[in-house]
Amino acid sequence: MTETATTTSALRIGGTDLPVLDRARIYCCGITPYDVTHLGHAATFVWVDVLTRVLGAIGVNAQLCRNVTDVDDVLFAAAEHSGSAYDAFASVQQYRFDQDMTSLGVRDPEFAPRARRNVGQVIRLAAALLEVGAAYLRAGSVYFRGADTAGVAGLSRDDAEALAAEYGAQLDDPAKDDKLDVAVWRRSAAGEPGWPSPWGTGRPGWHAECAAMSLSVLGLAVDVLCGGADLRYPHHAYQVAMAQAVTGVRPFARARFSVGVVSLDGAKMAKSTGNLVLVSEVLASHPAAALRLCLLDRPWARGWDYATAELDAATARLERLYRAAGRNAGASAQDASQATAAAAISAAFCDELDVPRALRIAEDAGGAAARSLIATLGLSE
Repeated sequence: MTETATTTSALRIGGTDLPVLDRARIYCCGITPYDVTHLGHAATFVWVDVLTRVLGAIGVNAQLCRNVTDVDDVLFAAAEHSGSAYDAFASVQQYRFDQDMTSLGVRDPEFAPRARRNVGQVIRLAAALLEVGAAYLRAGSVYFRGADTAGVAGLSRDDAEALAAEYGAQLDDPAKDDKLDVAVWRRSAAGEPGWPSPWGTGRPGWHAECAAMSLSVLGLAVDVLCGGADLRYPHHAYQVAMAQAVTGVRPFARARFSVGVVSLDGAKMAKSTGNLVLVSEVLASHPAAALRLCLLDRPWARGWDYATAELDAATARLERLYRAAGRNAGASAQDASQATAAAAISAAFCDELDVPRALRIAEDAGGAAARSLIATLGLSE
């Protein structure tokens, strides 16, 4: 695809046209390392990997920052249940996640900040939010004023509260002025993990961690904010609100890349529901490239219900794609028909990462165009 870079003017993502410049700053919300990797996780990170590959193919240096949320109450509870120190427990789980990502051909991000190594950045963020009046101090905790996040996100107050509660927000915390206020810095009780701060021993809030790490690593704003669609509210809403309150730069993210949720039998795949399909289990019986293609052969923003038949269909399509790539083996990328197909594939990728359209073109054209698509989608690794 690199030969088409000079003819491509923009990459359209989430309804936003991103002009093709020499660099794109991408922030992706990473995992909380307390459990095994399921297909819901994999879908997000495979799609973000393809986003960076497409940007690279059109001549853009994609600078990806994918954090590790290794300071989190869910992680602390899981570590305590296992009888391990939370940091050692997180390191083991992170290693397993990294192994799964490597198996799937997901490349390492350029930046991988860990929350526990960025506590100081969260403290500075909290102090800055206090200074501009976007937060208040109460009983050793710093709370961000979040009453207007629901309206900004286009949600009713009731819907916003329900989503916040689903993610463990303490709506009835008596120290808060408003139920939708969230802790930037939370006071730690005796026996809980904590770090010293100007307000006493405490720990960062989840949304504040991503706000602080993205600002610290990528600067005042990003080109693309990535994550699962289920993170749009409350997580991304508060991350963006905190960053904008401190910097005054709007929008914090030029484009949103919220990958559709993967479900099983109609319910979102999640540990809390116990309906997980693990990456390691799938890869024990199917090629990694087939699973990648299963995750990618659909609109990236649309949620979908996983079934074994989906994976079987992807396996069959992968074989057809490989056979197509072997056709016209002597034809080069400069041949007229191949160049036309390559340009059409590039146009499909640049239009909302339309993988299904790109696949159809590649299967029909075969040869160098198909081989280029295989490389861009990471299906040859």
